[in-house]
Amino acid sequence: MKPSDLRVALFSGNYNYVRDGANQAQNLLVGYLLSQGVQVRVYSPTSSNPAFAPRGDLVDVPAIPIPGRGEYKIGRSLPEEPRRDLEAFAPNIVHVSAPEFLGHAAVTWARANDVPVVAAVHTRFETYFEYYRLGFIQPVIRWILKRFYNRADRVLVPTASMGQIIRDLGVDTPVSLWPRGVNHQRFAADRRSLDWRRSLGIADDEVAIGFLGRLVLEKGLGVFADVIAALRERGVRHRVIVVGEGPARDWFAGRAPEAAFAGFQSGDDLGRAVASMDILFNPSVTETWGQVTSEAMAAGVPVVAARATGAIDLVEDGVTGFLVKPQQIEGYAAAIAQLIEDPALRARAGAASHARAAGFRWDTANAQVLAAYLEVMQARRPA
Repeated sequence: MKPSDLRVALFSGNYNYVRDGANQAQNLLVGYLLSQGVQVRVYSPTSSNPAFAPRGDLVDVPAIPIPGRGEYKIGRSLPEEPRRDLEAFAPNIVHVSAPEFLGHAAVTWARANDVPVVAAVHTRFETYFEYYRLGFIQPVIRWILKRFYNRADRVLVPTASMGQIIRDLGVDTPVSLWPRGVNHQRFAADRRSLDWRRSLGIADDEVAIGFLGRLVLEKGLGVFADVIAALRERGVRHRVIVVGEGPARDWFAGRAPEAAFAGFQSGDDLGRAVASMDILFNPSVTETWGQVTSEAMAAGVPVVAARATGAIDLVEDGVTGFLVKPQQIEGYAAAIAQLIEDPALRARAGAASHARAAGFRWDTANAQVLAAYLEVMQARRPA
């Protein structure tokens, strides 16, 4: 079988209506697949005002807003209209991106029609509930994840550590790597702008600690704010740049009133913002790859991150930055203070980050997905 023989139906809970790392990865994958002659059709909730234009053909799936997080939607299973479109498209492989209602319905349809399923892991859903005082339902979520991924023919994970998490859930389905890439023209050290920093009130000789991402609690905003307070108590001179927007912005601003909030940035403006940081601090434990980490590394910025999935596959502790046990406020503060107070160490870690990130290439990563598709199809052929 060759790529042009593939007809892929991709199911996503958010393909382009809110911008995040997961849907940008999906769009880049679809663009790559189309360039290789693969036929692709995407099924996802849509919006009249999407965050960006979709790649490929996008079919709307009726959805309802997620309670408490109205910017995201839950697809209402697989209603009649998108189901008819799916059956007319007649895919020979189904790709599901999330274990929500639409994803489960897509897997059920594929099983009923003897179509193989590839399931991608984009985030650690089971970790979210702690941030909203719902940790008691985690065992149920883990059971749902185990069942969902065991119904697939292949599971795609971005890192080896995430593959182990999937195995630990009790998933027996074969696992393949789908790493991520970086736009190296956009995320580069020469994008750094002192003028932009000055516009935020940051002096040239001040060390700027950056937060990059959607402002939601599960990104570790509470830990970030506690660490900044610990640095202040230690008397470590620093500034904070926050790049991003989200429903927890006001809460975060109240916890970090001295921070410079740069708001949402995109395109080359985002590259400038990342390169203008001196340290990226990413305390999130929900990442499966950590796109913001890899982009900062590409821009030559050292990273202090949680010793958790994603970061442990990207950051080399003591070389490109530091890994700290999650929730260890004093440990994070000590690592960041070391980088602030030792400019030579900061420069070496930044250079090492840039070198490490040189291998993060989207075409190389997406070629691994195409290879996994072909392997799955080959395994389905009669001996």
